[in-house]
Amino acid sequence: MLARLQGTLGQRNLVEQMLLLPEPEVSAAANFQSQELAQESINLMVGYTGSPCSQTALDLTFWMAHQTRLATQKQVTVHVVYVVDEVATLTKTTRSNSKGNGGRQLLHASKTERSSTATLTRPETPFEQADRILWQARCLAEEWRGSLNTHLRIGNCAEELKQVAIAESADVLVLGCRSVRHPLISQWSKGFPCAVLGIPTIANLDL
Repeated sequence: MLARLQGTLGQRNLVEQMLLLPEPEVSAAANFQSQELAQESINLMVGYTGSPCSQTALDLTFWMAHQTRLATQKQVTVHVVYVVDEVATLTKTTRSNSKGNGGRQLLHASKTERSSTATLTRPETPFEQADRILWQARCLAEEWRGSLNTHLRIGNCAEELKQVAIAESADVLVLGCRSVRHPLISQWSKGFPCAVLGIPTIANLDL
């Protein structure tokens, strides 16, 4: 898959630029089972946050899925994973509730204050933000006319991505980072279920 991508884009060292973690070594029995599953379908996974870099990773993953589907005639599914950090969610929820209580106290002040307070826009919750970002990913998938599954997970990002990769038998995970020194990659020092790719450093990719 990577060799095909490298050849299509005409970049000799593209694999070296993108590979953050290699594919894990497996036993002969597991490899045979993996080959049998690979004959049926291919699963590409991308960690998505809506940031510009993760957007590049998503575009690249859709492009890889499209090229793989054309070359192999196999079912290719892109799994978009958005992880809501549990600690951050609890913190934001607590702050939101605190602000809400303060707002309710202000409502008793006067009619004028009630009117102005009512016009305040309620901040977006982490789950609403996640739903919006995953909806954007689904819209992009329609442009590529590909098969897409979205996953909303809550917890530690590294652990949740690993669990989805195992559950979906992912062939590759694409992230919006460029360095093996990224904090997320360092958490997988003991290995990851599939190869992990970052976005290439070359400026312009004609996808």
